[in-house]
Amino acid sequence: MYQFTYAEVVDDSPQEMRAREHDAIGRAVVLLEAAQAAGPKSQAAIEALTYSRGLWTIFLDDLGSQGNDLPGDLRAQLISIGIWIMKEIERLRLGATDSFTDLIEINAIIRDGLA
Repeated sequence: MYQFTYAEVVDDSPQEMRAREHDAIGRAVVLLEAAQAAGPKSQAAIEALTYSRGLWTIFLDDLGSQGNDLPGDLRAQLISIGIWIMKEIERLRLGATDSFTDLIEINAIIRDGLA
């Protein structure tokens, strides 16, 4: 199995990159919706939280890199959202909350903004 860093696969056009990001966040939304239906202690929840944490780790790493061409204000806003998402994932994992609704909504808003 091959593993690439985010920077290694972004040689594509901005439209292709946005489409990939849209699809990746869309998958997170689908997984989070399944987790919500199955419950916070389910295998679906573990899968959704693991996937979402990995995805947002990649996004945060990229947003924090010097090579990111997004405007500084937008980067800062997305980093703040990403940090909130990571904290919410941890709250779900630890049982401090049992609702996936906010995570689903925020990810869906970002996904729809990439369309």
